[in-house]
Parts: sequence; structure tokens; C-alpha cells
Amino acid sequence: MMRTLDFRGRDLTGAALRAELPRAEVDIDVASHRVEPILADVRERGGQALADYAEKFDGVRPPSLRVPAEALRTAVEALDDDVRAALAEAIRRARLGHEAQLPTERSTTLGAGAWVHQRWVPVQRVGLYVPGGLAALPSSVVMNVVAAQVAGVPELAVASPPQRDTGGLPDVTILAACAMLGIEEVYAAGGAQAIGMFAYGVAGPDESASCRPVDVVTGPGNIYVAAAKRAVRGLVGIDSEAGTTEIAVLADGGAHPAWVAADLISQAEHDPAAASVLVTDSETLAAAVAEEITTQATAAKHADRIRSALTGPQSYVVLVDDLDQGIAVVDAYAAEHLEIQTAAAAEVAARVRNAGAIFVGPYSPVSLGDYIAGSNHVLPTGGTARFASGLGVHAYLKSVQVIDYDATGLAEVTDSLVALADTEDLPAHGQAARLRQQ
Repeated sequence: MMRTLDFRGRDLTGAALRAELPRAEVDIDVASHRVEPILADVRERGGQALADYAEKFDGVRPPSLRVPAEALRTAVEALDDDVRAALAEAIRRARLGHEAQLPTERSTTLGAGAWVHQRWVPVQRVGLYVPGGLAALPSSVVMNVVAAQVAGVPELAVASPPQRDTGGLPDVTILAACAMLGIEEVYAAGGAQAIGMFAYGVAGPDESASCRPVDVVTGPGNIYVAAAKRAVRGLVGIDSEAGTTEIAVLADGGAHPAWVAADLISQAEHDPAAASVLVTDSETLAAAVAEEITTQATAAKHADRIRSALTGPQSYVVLVDDLDQGIAVVDAYAAEHLEIQTAAAAEVAARVRNAGAIFVGPYSPVSLGDYIAGSNHVLPTGGTARFASGLGVHAYLKSVQVIDYDATGLAEVTDSLVALADTEDLPAHGQAARLRQQ
């Protein structure tokens, strides 16, 4: 089902290696041209534009932009007990995992009377986007909200697409997750138009038809959501342009073929454009995984979607000479999710530089990270893990340096300050310090 790329005997590195690794054919520039008029329309017409686009793209006109408090309460009451318990455990683990990310404030003494203090300040207001297309993702509520809450953000607003089968409200499980996390500000808005709502704000006659602009927008979404986030970056902060999901599995001959196949299938289940990549030095394993994929995918609920993803140009098996070449391949690919199913998996994982999240050993499947590992599943895609990080508390924090010098501290460095100012032909800078010494 999956194509094979044979890198054995080839000496490929860096950009040349990246060029040999195909990805889904996604043109964010084309998407950007399509979202620009949507964003402009939301900025101009506000709530009316949001309602029109909901009717056009989601097939339903929401009864109100903001979800009523009663709908949030009843959503929790309607949850099955096992789902409620699972969400509660996911929230607990995510909170613990994200609390470990909080940076420490420090003060540095640079001399007598000279200090610099490092503060970390949360932004005031964030807009959290939760997809609702092929599948509603209450887990994305947990990932967005918990990270922002742990960071200390005072105001959190969530947007998710309206659904026809809920009368124009977002999915019930998404509303329930919001309620369990204490989120009262939830909007029935999806796609690029929701990003525009967060960035520009919407003024309406009352609270049910209004949304104040935010400082930061985070959350996963399709290519149009990613393009919209790119367009409003600068007006607001964003986490990343997270796109269609991808998994890479680095495995040796000792890996369990059925388990590797199941993990490749699990991500293919998300979207026909999802990428599943196996990197191995074992032809025997590759053949066994292919056989397992045929068996498991045929029996899967979303067989057509999985088949489309696994037969697409973005999914393939890479045969390598050895583990060293395998690590070079996964570093070049820079997967959103990377599984290490090799001997000494922890040691191999420590050698990997580029990945959104690394899942170590046979008992750490990617699906664990999607829901309940305690990590965050909003991760960099499309190779951006070479320079970007997954969503965490840092997305909602600002670093503020506080400079605190007294007369002694300033006197000690004034001559050096003046020398540097004169070198740059900015003598007034030096004079500002000299005056204080007279």
C-alpha cells in the first residue's frame, strides 16, 4: 500500500536529503489568497460575515455567535461517565506536564548597584482554536486551555465550528471539555473566519454577538486556518502554522510489525492528506508491516480515509543502510510525531535533533500523546520541527527584562557607555548617562 524509497548506498545529507523526502502537496500560498478576502470581510462586517460563512462552509447558521452558558452546562451532563473520567485524567496529566515547563524568574547581579531581573509575564487574552471538521477534537480543548491556564493567562476564549446536528453549536464533547476546564467564553465559529474574529474582534449589540480581540491565537487546524494565522501574525501572536498530521517511525528488525502498522494507521485515520512514514534498515520488517497494514486498514472504520493517506505521495517506507542513516533521515524529515522502536530506544531518541515530539519504545504509541500522555499534541508539522516547538506555556508568556541600577552601578559603566555611544555617533546616549554623574 505504501511506496518505498531505497536510500541504501546513497550518501545524502542536509538539504539534499530533505529534498528526497516527499510531503503532502499543500500550497499555503494558494490558501492565503483564498483566506485574505474572508479575513477582510470579517474585519468589515463582523458577526454578519461570521454567520454567512458558517452557513456557507459548515452548512448551518448559528443561533448566536457566543455559546450560551446553559449549553455548556448541559453538555457536561450529557457526557458518558467513562468519557468524563477520561477527560478529567487527561486534564490532570496535562496540567502536571505543563507545570514542569514554567520558567524560573531570576535576578543577576552584574556589579555593585547593578541588577537585571528576568520576569515572565502571561499575555492578557488568548483565542484558542479547536477543529471540528472530519472529527471533533475535545482533546485539543485540553491541550490549548491547560497550557494557557498554567501560564496564568487571565482571559481565555475558545472557537470551534458550528455543527448541523447540534443546531449550530460546536460539538457537544468540545463544549463539555470547555465546561470541565471552567471556560465560559466559547464561540460557534470555524476556519479562517474564526481566526479573523480573534484577531480583529467583533462588535455586536450584546455579549452574545461580540468578541473582543485577543493577544495570541493558538491551536491546530486545516490549511486555511494555518494560512489565516500566517496572515494575522504581527497583529496577534500565534503558536505555529500547524497543519495536517504526520508520523515517522524509526524501527529496526526487532520491532513488532503489528504495532508499527497500527501506529502508522492511527495517524492516517485523521485525514486523507496525513503522512505516515516508516524508516527501517530491515526489509523483513518492512514487508511484515506492509502485510499488517493491509489487514488492519481493511478492517478499520475509516478504511477509505486511511487508504487515501497511506497511498498518497506523502506516505512511504524508507530503507536505510543502518541506524545512523536512519537517524539522519528522521532528522531531515523533522516529523511532527516520531516513534523510536529500536534497541536502546532511549539512547537513539537522545541522538535525534528534529521532531515535534518523540515517543520512546514500543509502549509509547503516538495516540498516547494525542490524548493523555501529559504532553501537548499541538506540534510543528511540514518539517518546521527543525526550528519550531510544540505548544506549551511558553506560547502564552512574554519575557520582560527589568534593569535596576543605582548611582554606583551607573557610575561604574558610564565611561564604557559613552565610548560605545560615540562609536555609533549617538552622543546624546552618552550624555544621558554623563548628566547623572555631575
